[in-house]
Amino acid sequence: MIRLIASDIDGTLLHGDQTEISPAVFGEIHRLRNKGILFCPASGRQYSSLRRLFAPVAGELSYICENGAVVYGPGSPGPVLSKTPMPQDRALALCHEILDIDSCEVLISGANTSYLCPKKADIVDHIRYFVGNNTTLLSAPEDIEEELIKVSAYCREGAVSIEPLLSPRWGGEFRCAVAGEKWLDFTLADKGTGLRQLCAALGISQEEVMAFGDNYNDLPMLRQAGQAYIMENAVDELKGQFSLSCRRVEEILASLLPIYTK
Repeated sequence: MIRLIASDIDGTLLHGDQTEISPAVFGEIHRLRNKGILFCPASGRQYSSLRRLFAPVAGELSYICENGAVVYGPGSPGPVLSKTPMPQDRALALCHEILDIDSCEVLISGANTSYLCPKKADIVDHIRYFVGNNTTLLSAPEDIEEELIKVSAYCREGAVSIEPLLSPRWGGEFRCAVAGEKWLDFTLADKGTGLRQLCAALGISQEEVMAFGDNYNDLPMLRQAGQAYIMENAVDELKGQFSLSCRRVEEILASLLPIYTK
């Protein structure tokens, strides 16, 4: 029996340039909640951004944020169920190495704030207005006064081209994952870590989880879920690893515990 549904956002619930979740998804989340099935966004995004994105049902959800580095329970706001900070000195060193790459910007994540040391204005507009994060601009990463839980490289030339430059050096210390066409994320946690911690807090077994994703940073979560769906828009390498796939998450949600009318 499925008791928890965990879903990636970008490329999974949102496609292309979409910035709003389909109302059909909210309807299914509310219907399933009434049947005892919980829903959890699982994203590289921060908590505030996800709550705004899921505003009609925000208080009903748990959240796996920042690729699993921080997990929140239901509520308005919900409690922090787990947080996995990075060693500050090593995270700052990684930040400077990313900044030294001409085509990259660094996005540094606290528990609910995104920190930028922008070289160009486009990254600020993208994080503030398209992604919708709480954002603070700094002159240097050392100005941050909280624990760092994720460091991301925004790669204008594409994450796949930058990954070979950063992963060999930092992959032994942090989890490195391509999180989108232009994003490369570094954390101590991953979405699988976040899912395990959430399941433990809620008293749900991982066999009772259904999960949806489309990218490499979703793999740890998908591999731990009792039922894992890879999106049809995923690359062939990922699609070949899972037996279940779908085009739209809401179509699968609608098939769960259907309400029959006479």
